[in-house]
Amino acid sequence: MNTRENHFSKSKPYFLITVDTEGDNLWQKPKNITTENAKFIPRFQELCEKYGFKPTYLTDYEMAEDAYYVEFGTDIIKRDAGEIGMHLHAWNSPPIYNLTKDDYYYMPYLIEYPPEIMDQKIMFLTNMLEEKFNKKMQSHRAGRWAFNEIYAQLLVKYGYAVDCSVTPHINWQSATGAPNQRGGSNYSDFEERPYFVNLNNIKSSGASSLLEIPVTILHNKSSVVNQLHKIFSFKAGKRVLNKFLPQFMWLRPTGKNTNFLLKIARTALKENRQCIEFIIHSSELMPGANPTFISSGDIERLYAELEKVFDYMKDKFIGATLTEFYHHFKETHNEK
Repeated sequence: MNTRENHFSKSKPYFLITVDTEGDNLWQKPKNITTENAKFIPRFQELCEKYGFKPTYLTDYEMAEDAYYVEFGTDIIKRDAGEIGMHLHAWNSPPIYNLTKDDYYYMPYLIEYPPEIMDQKIMFLTNMLEEKFNKKMQSHRAGRWAFNEIYAQLLVKYGYAVDCSVTPHINWQSATGAPNQRGGSNYSDFEERPYFVNLNNIKSSGASSLLEIPVTILHNKSSVVNQLHKIFSFKAGKRVLNKFLPQFMWLRPTGKNTNFLLKIARTALKENRQCIEFIIHSSELMPGANPTFISSGDIERLYAELEKVFDYMKDKFIGATLTEFYHHFKETHNEK
């Protein structure tokens, strides 16, 4: 066991809560994006604070324009109760560059734009967020999970410390962006645990200053589950299996997967992991603003699930923002 593993074995792991903070129901590809979900975020923040956790709100362009959300974010920064980071949806984030005949429909990935446009979009949103919140942006997640080496290099250029775009085991190539492009990123063979990124090969560790903290997604190693996924490989079969017997378990609530969420936490503790990273969208906190939580009852089931999970986590994990974990990881990494 190396020095870093020894250090982490003597302390609690970290529970990192990330919130993709974006407009209402982007799954429906709206041309006029609303941000009513901003008013539903404080309830989630209150729950996190109740259990001693500190969310990182990865914020896109339309949310940065919402005065209510800016006031909320300014307050959590002032109280050191959370972090504001950057989340970039390329199709509507200035400067506007028409990549397809209808970018709001195709929702092209930032990595499909010319590098100079990528640079301009990252610079614009970074500057906007820093001006709105009077705080240096240090954490980031790519829109639609699309990440590559050029993107990583640009994040370093603009002073980001943490990226959390990687979804290990998941291949997004079938999720198209611009027509005739390659689709999303393929993370099938990426690491599950944090690592400093090799800027020339983002799936490998390197000597850069950018820390990758992958979303916690564990491979369900049950031979029965994996055999069933081979047998029922057609789309409808996969959809049913992923609902009840997922091959890959995300640390992401559905209001109906409490057992899987707790299993992930127990596995992390057993494997002596440094952290686990939870994901939810701000629009999933508002009924009808997402495809999963449609009614007020769905939202109440979500919060009942979160209460159970957070209650389990509170004494076993340390709550931290992404940047706080970055400093901890960097310190222990240098001790190796």
